[in-house]
Amino acid sequence: MSEPDFRIIIRMGLAVFLIDHPLQRRLLPIEPITSAEQHRREAPSSVACMIITVSDTRTPDTDKSGQLIRELLVAKGHEVRRALIVPDESERIRELLRAAEADPAIEAVLLNGGTGIAARDTTYEAVAGLLTKEMPGFGEIFRMLSFTEDIGTAAILSRAIAGTMGRTAVFSMPGSTGAVRLAMTRIIVPELGHVMREIYKDDLK
Repeated sequence: MSEPDFRIIIRMGLAVFLIDHPLQRRLLPIEPITSAEQHRREAPSSVACMIITVSDTRTPDTDKSGQLIRELLVAKGHEVRRALIVPDESERIRELLRAAEADPAIEAVLLNGGTGIAARDTTYEAVAGLLTKEMPGFGEIFRMLSFTEDIGTAAILSRAIAGTMGRTAVFSMPGSTGAVRLAMTRIIVPELGHVMREIYKDDLK
């Protein structure tokens, strides 16, 4: 008995497998590749990151959220170039962000803490004022996930924000370990390479 002939053909704009066999001839559809999936395949597998924990009280030993960010990044093959703890002072945060943007060794900055509405919570103002382009979907999706999977209506108190400063990606999330795990595992880690691919897109042409 002859072996089946497996070929890929295009039928109505979709790729399909053609099984050509004397006893069994049929078409098996192949799921089309979306543009987002194609972009992820073109994305860098490793991104050089800087972690900033915004807190008046945490130390390297007690900074569980900063440690979690590092662990999740490294587990996916990303590199942590710097990790700092700074007080809730907007000018200090802005200084670090400007330095990161000017440093070619840093591709992405991940901040945690200072995103609430208390008087000392100034991370949002520091970040928003420096963004070249904002990614409003990050905060929107994060609050939706927080509402449905974590803290319910208390999600309205979160001012998570993300965007770009020139060619540097910036993600700012709340400081609790639960919020960090949610933001990292559901949004940032899955899309970090994709975000950098978009930032570097003109270089690919």
